[in-house]
Amino acid sequence: MFLALSSFQNFKVFQMDVKSAFLNGDLEEEVYIEQPDGFILGNDPNLVCRLKKALYGLKQAPRAWYYRLDKYLHQQGFSKGSADSNLYIKVENDKLLILVVYVDDIIFGSNEEAMSQSFASVMQKEFEMSLLGELTYFLGLQIQQKKGGILLSQTKYLKQILKKYGMEDAKPVCTPMVTGCSLSANDESAAVHQPTYRSMIGSLLYLTGTRPDIMHAVGIVGRFQANPKETHLQAVKRIFKYLQGTQNYGLWYPRDTDLTLHAYVDADWAGSMDDRKSTSGGAFFMGPRLVSWFSKKQSSIALSTAEAEYVAAASCCTQLLWMMQTLQDFQITCTPPIPILCDNTSEISISKNLVMHSKTKHIPIKYHFLREQVLEQKVKLEYVPSKEQVADIFTKPLPRDTFEYLRQK
Repeated sequence: MFLALSSFQNFKVFQMDVKSAFLNGDLEEEVYIEQPDGFILGNDPNLVCRLKKALYGLKQAPRAWYYRLDKYLHQQGFSKGSADSNLYIKVENDKLLILVVYVDDIIFGSNEEAMSQSFASVMQKEFEMSLLGELTYFLGLQIQQKKGGILLSQTKYLKQILKKYGMEDAKPVCTPMVTGCSLSANDESAAVHQPTYRSMIGSLLYLTGTRPDIMHAVGIVGRFQANPKETHLQAVKRIFKYLQGTQNYGLWYPRDTDLTLHAYVDADWAGSMDDRKSTSGGAFFMGPRLVSWFSKKQSSIALSTAEAEYVAAASCCTQLLWMMQTLQDFQITCTPPIPILCDNTSEISISKNLVMHSKTKHIPIKYHFLREQVLEQKVKLEYVPSKEQVADIFTKPLPRDTFEYLRQK
């Protein structure tokens, strides 16, 4: 979301790293250590030392560092995000500085570059820092800040895993999963090496950070890690073959476009062959920028398509509310109700009808949270034709033409 906002605000994003970050933390608890060899005080080896500063290896060290940084940032006039405790915002007149903290890595940007430079200077005075310049690589993500927008990709990582699993010369395919593919845990094909299978799934899951087009396929094959079979492995290899032909794909956040928050949600009713549970899928946009997505099997069996999609919409609603709050922290006001686009009219009717009848009275109460949000006009469910339903890509294997059309959206 920060990078999407940066493209909208035309921020230039920078990165810094705190050297030996955990050693900066102040301990509040009483922690004692034995005297180091060669530094025995008063020739009494039974004496112990009380720690005042955190050390690497202490359970308290990460939290102590966070509190130390948090205290200093508040002293510098920053306020913490109400929806994300790793987000900090500083506003001076019309100037805005935003930073995001990930342990000892800090990325930051401002609509006034001098404000960014001033922040970097005060941080270097307080902590031993490495100022890494413009953000180009963060947590395995490649970030290209261009004149027209920001591009996020994992091309370098993708090439590494293709080589690791011997798929760098594989023949590319057009979709990550065969249309109509139905995998089952009861498959009778030969068992395969479980650690290798799990390693492949883990590598693909990390790649979904910038490749939402493989999210559903990875989620499906990830269900069989306990006892993978040859059929499951072939499905995993097909994902790698698809990636082989799309190595340079990523997320594009254009500048000079709107920031309107909206979401698409869909469900594949009874899609699991093993337990007949449905799969929820959702995509969240800030203008044309895809910033969040999910593909997840539902926890209970739905009795109808409408129920499956209603449950998916309730899950989507919680994420939307969090995003609304985060945007408020970014000094961006969202005008409710926020649209949730779905392709099932019965789902829309259920969200507006407060009467419990035979078709809905069994639905778990937690999902009726959606009704409350619709009633309070924080969100609204709107119909979208199935051919324009972006969330379809997160719920089921699609034909090539449909898949490529939704992917480019």
